[in-house]
Amino acid sequence: MSTKLYEPLSLSAQTAYAELQDQLRIQNIDQFKELPGAFHKQVQKGKAYIYYGYRDIDGVGRMAYVGPEDQRVTHLIEKYQALKTGDYLSRIKGLAQSAEVLGCGSALTKHFRVVNRLRQYGFFSAGGILIGTHAFLAMGNMLGVKWLTSNTTMDVDFAHAGKNVSIALGANVKISVHDALNSLEMGLLPIAEFSGKTGAQYRNPKDPELRLDFVTPQTRSGGPVVLPELGLTLECLKFMEFSLVSTTQAVLLSKGGGACIVNIPAPERYAIHKLIVYGERPINERVKANKDLGQAAAIFKVLFDGGNGDLVRQAWTDAISRGPGWVRRLNQGKTALLKQYPELLDLANVR
Repeated sequence: MSTKLYEPLSLSAQTAYAELQDQLRIQNIDQFKELPGAFHKQVQKGKAYIYYGYRDIDGVGRMAYVGPEDQRVTHLIEKYQALKTGDYLSRIKGLAQSAEVLGCGSALTKHFRVVNRLRQYGFFSAGGILIGTHAFLAMGNMLGVKWLTSNTTMDVDFAHAGKNVSIALGANVKISVHDALNSLEMGLLPIAEFSGKTGAQYRNPKDPELRLDFVTPQTRSGGPVVLPELGLTLECLKFMEFSLVSTTQAVLLSKGGGACIVNIPAPERYAIHKLIVYGERPINERVKANKDLGQAAAIFKVLFDGGNGDLVRQAWTDAISRGPGWVRRLNQGKTALLKQYPELLDLANVR
């Protein structure tokens, strides 16, 4: 008997989500109204991205990331330029509450508070990416589905490409992740420190449901990566770079009625990355490994059911082109996934 991995969100829920995303993007664009500047397009690796270029009070030229160039972003810029004013907060809260009531997935309020505060401090504009189960949660709403498996977590995971991967996000914004987290007064303490710098993990010793991790792709030295522009040291993880190519944007909802735009991995790359790292988890993390397989299976099912199998095949081709170690791990993860979810016949034919 096959496992039901997702169910489609109602048209009303999908409509509420789409309107909420539009309003959040307008709000993000609205922050530029007091910064004289202009919108620009940049092309990286054949994909176009929109930025807002301006000069900061110190006279330094900066580029704030708006989003990938598509019809929706173009329309929102036009709408913003026509309005150039407006308070969207009450409308956003109402839309967020409606989207949740109608079935969209939402994060624990305390987890959302952390993500949103980092967003307010500019973490995502500085190249930060939400990964892990919270990205999976936001991904479901973006894809128009409600996940029925592997969507709970105590961790909030973030990544940054550092200097190892070229991604099209504004990376010349300086922020302090440590100050952002301290401002929440949620008892979050750095528990790993390297070279005297603030570490890559934060915990609240009194709350096991509040754990933060900051990671980046593996470097040649294998050591931690210090990013002065973030005021943070990041833990290196093998194969992480695969998830940080061609990132996208989605809305993270809160059970308390909040919402914010976050950068997340492309669904097909997120799922393939889960297969690659499946075998890397030690025996004492088999529960997490099985959750990896569950999330990957759900994403593959949605993409193939929706006629987007080409996205999976293209990302798969990229993964196996990276060397025999990648191929071996990917096939190991694929074998384990098909053993647990034999109904994924479409994936069985991907080579």
